[in-house]
Amino acid sequence: MKKENLYTIPNDVAVPVDDGACNHLSGMSVPSMPLPSTANRSVDLAAVSDERRVVVYCYPRTGRPGEEPLNGYAAWNRIPGARGCTPQTCAFRDYYNELQKLGAEVLGLSTQTTEYQQELVKREHLPFEILSDAELRFANTLRLPIFEVEGAVLLKRLTLIIHKREIVKVFYPVFPPDKNPEEVIAWLSEARGKKQDISIYPRETSL
Repeated sequence: MKKENLYTIPNDVAVPVDDGACNHLSGMSVPSMPLPSTANRSVDLAAVSDERRVVVYCYPRTGRPGEEPLNGYAAWNRIPGARGCTPQTCAFRDYYNELQKLGAEVLGLSTQTTEYQQELVKREHLPFEILSDAELRFANTLRLPIFEVEGAVLLKRLTLIIHKREIVKVFYPVFPPDKNPEEVIAWLSEARGKKQDISIYPRETSL
């Protein structure tokens, strides 16, 4: 029996397809809605996006070393797009400086509690904050796609770029998750009118 690794994405995981659940998001206005952050404060995505572009990667649920995901690894791997939250988060950490150079702020968002998310931030040395939508206020207002496992309501994986309170770009579906920051960098570079070769940016882990 193979040993599962929280930091890798198996080759046989279910791949998500575009089901149209995010077609309505592009061009949508983001409401003023403070959300609890791992920095022990509230963050209003509408207000933050007034100053600069904000990259919000929404993910289902990060795991913890030595703990099985909901329903176990076999069932979790069969849910399209569920696996890969930690690799995606670590990739955004590794590309964080490049994203800031492109004038973007990075924030994660999930329906997990702030306390749970704070353990992730500390363990993985994240330079950015994670927002909690445990009450589904943000998800319900924007009609974000969700799914349910063992009674837990989780976000499907998607990434939003918000500027001046408007969703200017939607990445959905996102696969593989750990390549998402590279897609975002390519889009931001083109949006600024200068193509950048992301290969010049070696991924430097902060572990």
